Amino acid sequence: MAHLKTYKYQSVDKSWISNHILRHYWNAAVKLLPMWLAPNMVTLLGFCCILFNVLLVHIFVPDLVGPAPSWLCYSFAAGLWLYSTMDNIDGKQARRTGTSSGLGELFDHGIDSLNCTLGSLLETVAMGLGPTKIGAFTALVPCLPMFFSTWETYHTHTLFLGAFNGPTEGLIIACSFMILSGYFDSEIWQHRAADYVGLDKYLGDMVFMDFWLPIVLGAFLFAHLPSCVINVYRARKQQNLPFWPVFLEWIPMIIYTASICAWCASPYSILLRENHLAIFCLTLSFVFGRLTTKIILHHLTRRPFPYFTVALIPLAVGGIMAWLPLFGFEPISARHERWYIYGYFVFAMGQYFVWAVRVINRICDVLDINCLTIKKKAIDGREKQAFVGKELKTKSNANGEVRGTKKEL
Repeated sequence: MAHLKTYKYQSVDKSWISNHILRHYWNAAVKLLPMWLAPNMVTLLGFCCILFNVLLVHIFVPDLVGPAPSWLCYSFAAGLWLYSTMDNIDGKQARRTGTSSGLGELFDHGIDSLNCTLGSLLETVAMGLGPTKIGAFTALVPCLPMFFSTWETYHTHTLFLGAFNGPTEGLIIACSFMILSGYFDSEIWQHRAADYVGLDKYLGDMVFMDFWLPIVLGAFLFAHLPSCVINVYRARKQQNLPFWPVFLEWIPMIIYTASICAWCASPYSILLRENHLAIFCLTLSFVFGRLTTKIILHHLTRRPFPYFTVALIPLAVGGIMAWLPLFGFEPISARHERWYIYGYFVFAMGQYFVWAVRVINRICDVLDINCLTIKKKAIDGREKQAFVGKELKTKSNANGEVRGTKKEL
């Protein structure tokens, strides 16, 4: 825990949009926040915008197909944008209030991990994909870049965001798709692309949705993942450490991804057939949140890479259970699988919150801070600093020289 006291957040953002457009918007937005508002509370309020829209999904589009009302798609876009805004200004609020700490990064990226499946679930609903394989893919694929960015940060101790990255350009595209779904209806994604852009000879009867999976996977496999691997390779080389052992650290994510694919692809499972995708995404939000937040915690405390979290076991069992007929067994009954899905949700949620509360309380004790509020001593310290600055200013003469005794200064 001693490393938490000396920890300094480091990041590199090469996005042109972030540096030349959104930076001014974020700087203006943070000035609207009161000085007594804790940075972690800013992060949590942004996440509440996502949770509110997930609740709306359960009320208005429980089948995840819809089509969702136009106002709901606009609400999805607004909620995602507000979440992104809060996610980008919480660090600025921490610097404003003098409350930057390792807990801030843990809380920030922990919330980002929880949002991976929930924010993308809103995209699935907005595009009318429903409980299908492509719908599950859309809801769960953001976990891949999030994991590898976290893995990269663990080794480099710096968060790298490329010229085209998910938190900026990717989020803008996601919000744009939600707005388009609200304006044109979600059926727009099932229209022939050639009817809008021409090129019948090359596009044929392909619809817009046919481009979704290859574009998303291609961006991850050929842009994001290689960049992460290269940065980790450079960091290991600089530290004179072997490179190849780091690939063993992909095992948790391989188990996570393979189990999801096996469960969702099984013709014997009711997971998608009976529309349990929403509860599955909520469950995986806690599973993935625990997986990546442990990596962040071990990065902050300079501990060995965490290869295992117990929440992966029920997921792997579910993936195997969905294919029991391949091993000569009878398929599990719909009733038992239904109980297993909801039981897994309760287990993952309970385990996550117990662990998160224990970790947060421990860090708060070590750093002598609060998680969601600013301690009075910090506020008093800022007021004292402002008072001293004011006194020095009043003692300055016209030439800028500071007057007063050594004791006063």
